[in-house]
Amino acid sequence: MPTVASNGITITYETFGDPSAHPLLMISGLGSQLVNWDPDLLDRFVAQGHYVIVFDNRDQGASTWFDGAGPPDLGAIRSGDTDRAPYRLSDMAADAAGLLDALGVARAHILGVSMGGMIAQQFVIDHPGMTRTLTSIMSTPDITSVGQPTREAATALMVAPPTTVEEAQDAAVAMSKVIGSTGFPLDEERIRARAAVAFNRGLHPEGTARQMAAIGASPDRRGALADVSVPTLVVHGDIDPLVTLSGGEATAAAITGAILWVVPGMGHDLPREIWPELLERHAALVDAAR
Repeated sequence: MPTVASNGITITYETFGDPSAHPLLMISGLGSQLVNWDPDLLDRFVAQGHYVIVFDNRDQGASTWFDGAGPPDLGAIRSGDTDRAPYRLSDMAADAAGLLDALGVARAHILGVSMGGMIAQQFVIDHPGMTRTLTSIMSTPDITSVGQPTREAATALMVAPPTTVEEAQDAAVAMSKVIGSTGFPLDEERIRARAAVAFNRGLHPEGTARQMAAIGASPDRRGALADVSVPTLVVHGDIDPLVTLSGGEATAAAITGAILWVVPGMGHDLPREIWPELLERHAALVDAAR
C-alpha cells in the first residue's frame, strides 16, 4: 500500500474511486486499521460520488509506531497527569491533514467512527478550512464526562492481547457480543475474517494503549465545537455500551445546526442494515455543503 510523509511520520493509506470526485476521508477507531473498513461500504460511498481515502492511524497497521515511547501510564493520565501521553488527538488530526495535503486534497468530507470520530471532531476544530462536512459516529467530545462506557464494556477492553490468529478471531467475536448491535444480526463470519486480516497485517496492542492515552489526555472539545460551521451529522446507537449515547448527544448539542440520528438497536458498530440510511443521510449532508 502507498505511504506518505505526514506530520513527521509515515502514514499508510489507500484510495478508492475517481480523484476528481468528492473527497471523503474516513477515520477509523481505537486499535483499528484501514482494512477494518468493510469494502462493500467503501464501494457504496464511491458509487455515491466520492473519492474515498482511508488510512492507518499512527501506532497501528503499517503507519509509524511509537514503541520508543514505551507503554503509557493510563492510571496517571486518568488522574490528570496528561504529560504522560506521548501524543494527543490533535496530533492524530494533524496526521490526517498532512495526508490530505500530500494527496493534493484541499478540502474533504470528514467521517470518523469511535476514536476516529474524536479525531474528526478535532480535525474540524484545528483545520476548518480543509473541512466540507463532519460526520461523527458513535463518538464523544470528552470521554471523562459524557459517553463513558458501561462497566462490562470497559472490562472487555482490558483483556489480554491475542497471540494467534485464532485468538484474535475469538476475541473479536467475544467483543462484538459485548459492545455490538444486539438489535441486528451478528455477522460472525465477517467479524472473524476481518480480525484475521488485521492480526496478520499489523495488530499492535501497545499502540492501542497509547491511542487510549491520547484520548484521555485530550481536552473537552465542546467549547471549540461551538465554533464549527460546516454541516454536521452525528450518528449514535441507543444501546452503545462502549461510548454511551450521552456522547453523541453532547457532540450534537455542541455544534450549531448538527443533526443527531439515534439508531435504535445499534451498539458500537455499523450494522449493514443501517448503511442505506447512513448513505442517504450523508448524501443530504454533502448537498447542504454545496
